[in-house]
Amino acid sequence: MITLRRVRLFTGLAMLSYVAMHLLNHAVGLVSLDAMEETLTVVAGLWSRPPLQALLYGSFTVHFLLALWALYQRRSLRLRASELLQLVLGFAIPFLLVRHVVGTRVSNSFFHTDLGYETYLLWVYFVRSPQLLAVQLTVLVVAWSHAMIGLHFWLRVRPWYARVRSLALIVAVLVPVLAILGVVEAGRQVAALAETPGWAGSAFSHMTLPTKASEIALGGIVTGLTWFFAAALVAVLAARLARRISQRRHGVVRISYPDGRFAEVLRGTSVLEASRLAGIPHASVCGGRGRCSTCRVRVRAALPGPPPPSEEERRVLRRIGAGHNVRLACQLRPTTALEVMPLLPPFAGAAEGGRRVDVSQGSEREIAIMFADIRGFTALSETRLPYDVVFLLNRYFAAMGRAVEAAGGRVDKFIGDGIMALFGIEGSAEAGCRDALAAARAMSDRLVELNASLHDELERPLRIGIGIHVGHVIVGEMGYGGAASLTAIGDAVNIASRLETLTKEYDCELVVSQDVVARAGYDIGGFHWHRVEIRGRQEPLAAAMLDRAFDMPLLGSEVRMIEPAPV
Repeated sequence: MITLRRVRLFTGLAMLSYVAMHLLNHAVGLVSLDAMEETLTVVAGLWSRPPLQALLYGSFTVHFLLALWALYQRRSLRLRASELLQLVLGFAIPFLLVRHVVGTRVSNSFFHTDLGYETYLLWVYFVRSPQLLAVQLTVLVVAWSHAMIGLHFWLRVRPWYARVRSLALIVAVLVPVLAILGVVEAGRQVAALAETPGWAGSAFSHMTLPTKASEIALGGIVTGLTWFFAAALVAVLAARLARRISQRRHGVVRISYPDGRFAEVLRGTSVLEASRLAGIPHASVCGGRGRCSTCRVRVRAALPGPPPPSEEERRVLRRIGAGHNVRLACQLRPTTALEVMPLLPPFAGAAEGGRRVDVSQGSEREIAIMFADIRGFTALSETRLPYDVVFLLNRYFAAMGRAVEAAGGRVDKFIGDGIMALFGIEGSAEAGCRDALAAARAMSDRLVELNASLHDELERPLRIGIGIHVGHVIVGEMGYGGAASLTAIGDAVNIASRLETLTKEYDCELVVSQDVVARAGYDIGGFHWHRVEIRGRQEPLAAAMLDRAFDMPLLGSEVRMIEPAPV
């Protein structure tokens, strides 16, 4: 998908190619003046061809217009030093470069002059008008620096960039230094030649120089273009001011942060810009261009919620495995009040931006939840020594825990003689439901094996009750210090717990909700359903009961259900 950001990048790279070749041409001046002229012939001949000439002029025009649009879109000019420097350098280029471009390319193309020679330009800068030399060297450094900062912003989100960053910095510094040294060395040669009487007239006799009238006309073009660039910049700044005044009349948006901090900004201001306006540190490796994902935030907002992400933002969010409540702060421009929590520290780098969203940081997901509990364990433990109780529980927890993990689930916690397990955290709810049912079958089978191994230790076999439900919950690492662990909270968790308690009432091993069976891909017509009352829910819930979870059929087959006691 072609976006304005990609077009801006492409046009910037096109102009960088021209600038790089131009600077390397200057650097050849360290070899000799003749070598410099020969290199210019090749470079000028290449970029004078209609396709590349159109690419160069078109890239400059489009890049300048997109820069103006980007400036207008920004709600805040409170930027990092590097970002502000790139912005200032970029808008300085047209003002510094206009005289050189008009005096060479416009003059040659529209006034039929022939000035495309290094020797003549060096004579102008070192002999006739030395004051122009400082301007030319300044624009050389400014244009290259602007390009290098932009290139750095683009590449620093790449994993391999850290390995070549030092070498890239050396090249970025060395190219303009060599170019300046080449210009100075070649200029000294031209200045020495110009001391010979009549040298200039002889050296430039084959060239078509501008007439007095042409010089006046070219000067007018320089003035006109300078005023045009200034007017365009002023117009954008004025439009920003008018927009700000207009939006002030329609109120502001409150963006709340952790620890009670907040920012009140105009509608359309990005969360990243709001952070900067409020002086709240916020990670952003790419400078707010929607590439690095280090500015990611978790969002809570009242209905109708924040504006939906663009396709470009969606692509980045998919890459990091973000849930629907995670957004990029640089792309989210809220129109209503919301709460945000940055998910990465302010000093996060490109490596952290490449990591997927950690489920432990908290997210809303649809998963399957299982609760399992030993039947009558309180009475059993009262007749045993503490050592025996611990021994039995550890054997039981080990068997059940392995069954859960083998099925792809995650043991959330052990509660007394009970187990809470989560399924589908890293995948889909459908896969979680299938895994949960497979775990229930395995747990039932492992219980038979455990009872057999503990036959001499138990007066009667252990029995368990299992409840399974699926629904939206909040998953994250909760707790404090060493007691913090990954868990889930929400109504679906409560329902799963209630289903587990129903196994006592229905004297069965497994109670599973219809949603779980359907999402797992079973034919629900093969089950005998009962509508059960769940405390906290107004509507009854469709659920099935199995005498033994191991009797759960393979996917697609039917299972015989027992008749419950009347509700």
